[in-house]
Amino acid sequence: MDTLGRKIETFLSAPAFGVVGASDRPHKYGYKCYLCYLSNGWKAYPVNPRLKTLLGDPVYSDLGSLPEKVESISVITPPAVTEHVVDDAIAAGVRNIWMQPGAESPLAVEKAERAGLNVIYGGPCILVTLGYSEP
Repeated sequence: MDTLGRKIETFLSAPAFGVVGASDRPHKYGYKCYLCYLSNGWKAYPVNPRLKTLLGDPVYSDLGSLPEKVESISVITPPAVTEHVVDDAIAAGVRNIWMQPGAESPLAVEKAERAGLNVIYGGPCILVTLGYSEP
């Protein structure tokens, strides 16, 4: 298995996931990503300081407010926001970050790698990897 395959396998082995940049708009990737986790039967927590609920579930303002520690997060935010998300992830003990296409920045990747995190970026979208299809 190649390095990317191992990174993805490690990411997906987490017992729970955070979706940073979750959205309540069905056409947005933050919505689709959260729905994809749920559709695959995985425990996921939506994170967005502007939302209260998503699909009937509570939405958390940041990683530090999640009801349990998560090892893996999907990030669907603008690159400048992702740089701050990486800082929050490090502080929250996250081990794996999947920066969805368009969310990554060189600084965010560098910070995460320097902290020893498993970082997936610049390539596959989790929706494609997991075979997501529109409901």
